[in-house]
Amino acid sequence: MTTASVASLFTSLVMPEPEWPASPMPNVSADAVEESCDEENVRLMLRVKEGDVKAFERLVELHQGIMIGTAARMLGNLDDAHDIAQQVFIRVWKSAPRYEPSAKFTTWLFTIMRNLVFNETRRRSRRKEVPLENENDDDPPRQYTDLTAPAPDHLTQQSELETALDKAIAALPEKQRLAVVLRRHEDMPYEQICETLKMSLPAVKSLLFRARTELRKSLSSYLGEDAP
Repeated sequence: MTTASVASLFTSLVMPEPEWPASPMPNVSADAVEESCDEENVRLMLRVKEGDVKAFERLVELHQGIMIGTAARMLGNLDDAHDIAQQVFIRVWKSAPRYEPSAKFTTWLFTIMRNLVFNETRRRSRRKEVPLENENDDDPPRQYTDLTAPAPDHLTQQSELETALDKAIAALPEKQRLAVVLRRHEDMPYEQICETLKMSLPAVKSLLFRARTELRKSLSSYLGEDAP
């Protein structure tokens, strides 16, 4: 990722989204594709409910990447994100006998992940841990960052930008942080964010507005703005 692309990411995070819907691509129905994917998830989960291990393995294969990526962005630690994802699917398996397809499967999955991540952030808070500090220099690189090899003369500035972005997001209250991650990184619709966070649509929009305001303050020097 070049310095310009990192700055572009900053701007996409802190600038308000347009109120009008994007024009749909011709002959493509995103809703139809999404509905088809959810039907497949539900079919697999109903098979898991009957004890089908292969169906469970398929669900893990389909969704473990997004669970790890979202948890990593929330917690700033890849090892912890893997642990959270593992716990998510353990809970999916254990709760399978009681499963009823009353909501979108991915909403249910993100709700489980949300609870586990919030529990982890509160545990860290009690232990006064700082999420983005790596205690072990041998830890693997954060795979959730979209990073390609930069030119040497951009390395220092790029590192500063990415660190500032990580810290700004990590400093947000947990609900604001999750809303930003779900909206900007996972491209989740507002309605699904509402279900995941158990909040109304106006409340979610207000949450994201406050999050963007805080990010603009934190990143003002990189955005060429004066902090208020």
